[in-house]
Amino acid sequence: QVQLVESGGGLVQPGGSLRLSCVASGTMFSIDDFLWYRQAPGKQRELVARIFSSGDTTYADSVKGRFTISRDNAKNTVYLQMNSLKPEDTAVYYCNANIRVLRLRWTLENYWGQGTQVTVSS
Repeated sequence: QVQLVESGGGLVQPGGSLRLSCVASGTMFSIDDFLWYRQAPGKQRELVARIFSSGDTTYADSVKGRFTISRDNAKNTVYLQMNSLKPEDTAVYYCNANIRVLRLRWTLENYWGQGTQVTVSS
């Protein structure tokens, strides 16, 4: 059973920084890509950042230049460094990953973490 567990959320003042972490555990062959989503109250979940197995990254326009996604393959971990935080960044942040697991054969499956709250407020 594969699990994703996020940590690092909290309350921060505008202009501050936080680093989110997400660890994948369980029996797996490889992690193709990691993604971070967020969902603010009353809004749809949106993709914030993505990192592929190649190390290539993509970002939502709203976070470009402020957020950095990275991964440590040896630790099956993805990070989201968030700088210059704004009140509009307040949301529950979810880790998501496409992971190859063994069923009858190696199969690509999608997994979600439980989410971590980020609140930006003075």
